Amino acid sequence: MGIRQSLALRSLSVLGVLLFGAAPQVDPADLVLRNGKVVTVDEKNPVAQAIAVRGDAIVAVGSNKEIEQYVGDRTHVIDLGGKLVVPGFIEGHGHFTGIGASKMNLDLMKVKNWDEVVEMVAAAVKQAKPGDWILGRGWHQEKWDKRPGPHVEGFPLHESLSKVSPNNPIILTHASGHASFVNGKALEISGITKSTKNPVGGEILKDKEGNPAGVLRETAQGLVRRALAEARSKRSPEEKETMDRREIELAMQECLSKGITSFQDAGSSFGIIDLLKKFVDEGNLRLRLWVMIRESNDLLAKNLAQYKMIGYGDNRLTVRAIKKSIDGALGSRGAWLLEPYTDSPSSTGLNTIPVPEMMMTAKLAIEHDYQFCVHAIGDRANRETLNIFEQVFGQYPNKKELRWRVEHAQHLSTQDIPRFGKLAVVASMQGIHCTSDAPYVIARLGAQRAEEGAYVWQKLMKTGAVILNGTDAPVEDVDPLASFYASVTRKLKDGSVFYGGQKMSREEALKSYTLNAAYGAFEENIKGSLTPGKLADMTVLSKDIMTIPEDEIPSAHIEYTIVGGKIMFQK
Repeated sequence: MGIRQSLALRSLSVLGVLLFGAAPQVDPADLVLRNGKVVTVDEKNPVAQAIAVRGDAIVAVGSNKEIEQYVGDRTHVIDLGGKLVVPGFIEGHGHFTGIGASKMNLDLMKVKNWDEVVEMVAAAVKQAKPGDWILGRGWHQEKWDKRPGPHVEGFPLHESLSKVSPNNPIILTHASGHASFVNGKALEISGITKSTKNPVGGEILKDKEGNPAGVLRETAQGLVRRALAEARSKRSPEEKETMDRREIELAMQECLSKGITSFQDAGSSFGIIDLLKKFVDEGNLRLRLWVMIRESNDLLAKNLAQYKMIGYGDNRLTVRAIKKSIDGALGSRGAWLLEPYTDSPSSTGLNTIPVPEMMMTAKLAIEHDYQFCVHAIGDRANRETLNIFEQVFGQYPNKKELRWRVEHAQHLSTQDIPRFGKLAVVASMQGIHCTSDAPYVIARLGAQRAEEGAYVWQKLMKTGAVILNGTDAPVEDVDPLASFYASVTRKLKDGSVFYGGQKMSREEALKSYTLNAAYGAFEENIKGSLTPGKLADMTVLSKDIMTIPEDEIPSAHIEYTIVGGKIMFQK
């Protein structure tokens, strides 16, 4: 039974009470969760004990006694034993296939230093054939326990890596995704030499002699990735689809195990969207996806009309947004700033896509009724993005309720913070980025800029802006509990707190991961709260993260992930 049928039945039940003065006998539910604490994120009924589901929709939320009437002979009943139920977590900004790909490549998230990276690559080379590309992701030079020697701006030189991989091209992507480290073989295949010029919006980091060090920032990564793409182009279409399917399967498993019922994908190609649609048609997409298209303006102009879809396949797949990046990341010094980096006075970061080109994308979006989602981290990047939004809104005054989004909105000028509320721009932020980046934010920005504009959740909410949450996975682990904890504590590993006045309350943090995230996708009428008539997407937690001591939050785990009334993960 679909959500519309469930709403119709509910309306008939209410009509029966009005006409006959007595509650009619209700049809049994397919699933009942009872004897728990149900935090609904619904102001009309904030806390309950039990919930009943028929088909893919919620039919009732209330006390154990009230929900008992929905239990029939065939109802699947889960006794929660006091455990917490919340609306299914919505990942507000992540890279879906990137999560799967990260499971298939070297995981560098937990390496302690550059020596460990080299050791992992050396081991992978022993398992590979000469000429095979070896990929990895997750390293972050600011999180190592020692600086490599020699180095440029804290980044190692490629010689030590090249020594253990003379015959295999290597690409190791920075945790942020906004830089890559490559070895000598990859530089050779890509034709990158001392005389190679920086591409627009990118930088080839060089040593004192002017030789490529191995680090490629922002669009410079494309110089090597084109060579990788050429090598992969030799695969058959069947081989390519097999790999893409594997990435999607691994991503689904990971997300469902972390309690995520909906995922807002921050940029996929038309080809991946075609494959996701296949998954839906096959009945194999086990969670809900809301996808931003990431393609060139030429391809967008040709294809936007035919690719727009809302709630395809019983609300499994929605495509109604476009993604572009106007700058890079703070960790790799690619974030575009109004003033130079405190720890690199010669640089203000990188503008990765020229403003006129971004303006063209904005007009394509508004003319085709798409949301526009812009990656902007630095204060200059955020200002330019807001300028683009404001100008396009003014040119199309009849277009209302657009819910355009700034993805990250990490570092803002005090002058631009009020503009989010004024322009009704959604701030798609990641709580975990705050505590993950904090150890080097002050070094990059200085104390004043950091305090005034870094991850200013409370300041933004006071302007009326809606903030939604996420992890930017695979930049961070997709675990919502880690980002929830960061949002309510802003606590670093050493116990210090990063400008605690900007913390979210637990209620604000939960809403940012549920109803606000749904709002940011025009989906608040069907998900984001446990309200009768909405989709039965729920997450059951082992501990009450709304009341336990805050330092216990990371120890909670997922008991059940329920999508459309079906258990998709059980511990």
